[in-house]
Amino acid sequence: MRTVAVLLAAGGGSRYRGPTHKLLAVLHGLPVWQHALQHVLGAGFDAVVVVTGAAPLPLPPNVVEAHNPLWATGQASSLRTGIEEADALGADAVVVGLADQPFVPASAWEAVRQAPAEHPIVIATYGGHPGPNPVRLGRDVWPLLPTSGDVGARDLIRTHPEWVSHIACLGSVADIDTLEDLERWKSC
Repeated sequence: MRTVAVLLAAGGGSRYRGPTHKLLAVLHGLPVWQHALQHVLGAGFDAVVVVTGAAPLPLPPNVVEAHNPLWATGQASSLRTGIEEADALGADAVVVGLADQPFVPASAWEAVRQAPAEHPIVIATYGGHPGPNPVRLGRDVWPLLPTSGDVGARDLIRTHPEWVSHIACLGSVADIDTLEDLERWKSC
């Protein structure tokens, strides 16, 4: 199964009140998004797609950029943009995560990627609780994902729990949404 990682990095970060976009804010010596990308790159994917939008990100050459001009319409358009690019790369499945979650380690991305294909959706759990990122979405469910709004696979997961496998992961899905979030994690 050819699996492509899709890192969503397109949003406007409207709750972040810092001097720059939240993804460009520095955390432990690197911009927030670079922490997430390093973890994805360390997980052994066939290809990595980063969906960009509001903030310009200097991506390395081994990453495919998929720019979402409709990023302001919500996460669904970014998810669609990433899946379209993954489809063009010949993917059978995508593993999707968020660039503002710098504490999801490569081991979590890899565990979700390598989970048995018993179900078309695989979500990471942390301490027994659904993350739900990263999430693996098999090709069969791509047409069922939302086409608009600020949602990803959440509704599909909720309405079809029989399609979902859970995989225990280490790490944290804590995200950087506000300046206070950044300051709290800087002290750790």
